[in-house]
Amino acid sequence: MPSSSSSSSSSSSSSSSFLIVLLCCYHALITIIPCALGDPRTTEAALLCSNIIISPPVRRDFISNFWDALSSMTPLVSNQKFAALHKGSQNATVYAFSECMKDLSKPDCDVCFSESKTKILRCSPFQRGTIGGRLFLDGCYMRYDHKNFFNDSSVSGEDKTVCGTKDFGGDRSVYKANAMELVRNLSLEAQKKNNVWFFHVGSVNHRNVSVYGLAQCWKFVNGSGCKTCLDEAVTRIESCASKEEGRVLSVGCYLRYSSNKFYNDNSSNVVVPFGKQGHSNLPLIVAASSSSLALLLIVVTVSFFVRMNILKQRRERRKFGALLETVNQSKLNMSYEVLEQATNYFNVSNKLGEGGTGSVYKGVLPDGKIVAIKRLSFITTQWADHFFNEVNLISGIQHKNLVKLLGCSITGPESLLVYEYVPNGSLSDHLCVRKKSEGLNWEVRHKILLGTAEGLAYLHEESQMRIIHRDIKLGNVLLDENFTPKIADFGLVRLFPEDNSHLSTTIAGTLGYMAPEYVILGKLTEKADVYSFGVLAIEIVSGKKIRSIVQNSISLLHEVWNLYETKKVCEIVDLSLEGNYPAEEACKLLKIGLLCAQASPELRPSMSQVVKMIKDNNHEQISEPTQPPFLNRCSGEFSRSILDAEDSFNAGSYAHHHSSVYNTSENLTQPLYISNRSSEYFSA
Repeated sequence: MPSSSSSSSSSSSSSSSFLIVLLCCYHALITIIPCALGDPRTTEAALLCSNIIISPPVRRDFISNFWDALSSMTPLVSNQKFAALHKGSQNATVYAFSECMKDLSKPDCDVCFSESKTKILRCSPFQRGTIGGRLFLDGCYMRYDHKNFFNDSSVSGEDKTVCGTKDFGGDRSVYKANAMELVRNLSLEAQKKNNVWFFHVGSVNHRNVSVYGLAQCWKFVNGSGCKTCLDEAVTRIESCASKEEGRVLSVGCYLRYSSNKFYNDNSSNVVVPFGKQGHSNLPLIVAASSSSLALLLIVVTVSFFVRMNILKQRRERRKFGALLETVNQSKLNMSYEVLEQATNYFNVSNKLGEGGTGSVYKGVLPDGKIVAIKRLSFITTQWADHFFNEVNLISGIQHKNLVKLLGCSITGPESLLVYEYVPNGSLSDHLCVRKKSEGLNWEVRHKILLGTAEGLAYLHEESQMRIIHRDIKLGNVLLDENFTPKIADFGLVRLFPEDNSHLSTTIAGTLGYMAPEYVILGKLTEKADVYSFGVLAIEIVSGKKIRSIVQNSISLLHEVWNLYETKKVCEIVDLSLEGNYPAEEACKLLKIGLLCAQASPELRPSMSQVVKMIKDNNHEQISEPTQPPFLNRCSGEFSRSILDAEDSFNAGSYAHHHSSVYNTSENLTQPLYISNRSSEYFSA
């Protein structure tokens, strides 16, 4: 351990030294040169996915070749700002190409290419099963396909014209004439034989109306192909000429104009306005004095990031090795081919949901068991941490009110997690329904509340490790065939030292369910889950959702508190129950909800105490709640600033949305694992 600590300290010290030198150089450089900052132009112009699906026999090889192609292109693009290659053979061959706009600097090109690798995954073979895709960002282009497209220059059926949404605000006839003059000139200049770059930028200004543009042919296109492509692009872009901007996105070239200057002036290919003479406005003395600092900045920057990349790769190799060993030694290891066949090769008809970290499919195993299979997207470098914690920690937790992890696969072209299939959707699907027959009777609601409380009590106090869920809400309480509640999305945990009484962390969860000390201070204990449960209890009894606004534009929590203070809390009970519930018990559950949703975490009960209160028939022993948070003490007006924000902070893994049982389009969270059970007082 000492050596490890020393190594970490050394790495941290070296990194800090690099960063200090880098910042000093950067400060000196920007002091001398008042130049504009680079822009990698990562705005997406279009993503065009093939409509041809990979045949199952070659799917695995094609996916493997796809990943190899992306990996192999990275150093090529970094060195020369383009890459063209192919991987594999016969029906599983993947042809891939990427190129940055010629005016982009090398660092901006690297950023744009990195963004492309992430965004093109939306039509990648393992997500949509397609064998081709083209991504146009304003700064770069990427394409992969099963066929050789390196001789294509312009294919009318595959070209796309994208016009701006706004009309030009000034004299449109002048602007249109200027735009067409510009794109014709750009096309002619870019396709000249002496223009080895097949690239040109420039502007036109007549009658004080300026238009800026860029034309570029892709690296694999020859001179005649460039001419054919750009001539066709000029014809196509005329349909946009009255708009503020327009683009033609072709298989062989790219043409764009805009009322705003979007290209960089630090390129050797930038031209002066057509029809005008120009020269550099930067004095030679400034260029000479700054060149050495610029070179130093580049060297230090490259050295810093190369070193960081080496250290990161070492850490990831160690994590992956530990992960692979854990999976292979566990009983959870499942064959990728078996899981692939269980979903009929991830057929879209079996898809249950899709979200930021992957898609979830219904599958039938060879023994006939129905399961939910999640395909993890390799979009984040933290996936190994998440997957390792899921397999190594949560797999050992078994409770009737927690969704079970049944297995996993890590040896295929993508990582898979296998969960038990829960057929009755989420609690969110069954509350606030119009038809009485679709709602939940009182006995079922009581059962759901008690089961959810027992599941949380197990996570907090009875399991071998202490787990804080962080995202208890209607959509994360699933219902099996007997309407037994099962808490979902608790699998991606993090470990913390034994002596932590609370965790200071970036907030993640669903606003409206999040405890005030967590939202405001970032302090997390198990009492954050207790707060969320209190909100959930009020929703279940009232049949209303926390984000719904009731009388006089006040929140549900505020309304329940007002009714409680006036001894009328039972008036909030769901009207769809039509009085078929024990009033005393309903009032007790609302009171428990208010107890759990108190502003101070120290005043909230533990989940084991909540379980006892729900089961206990002696209502008199339950203490009186204090005012919930986010209420103005003077006027009683509800603070809407938090509930009016976005619903969630993190995209996650395993949820429901009306008919879809595992809809991951809801934004979810990652739960946490810490050890000491004491909490810290938060003053409302």
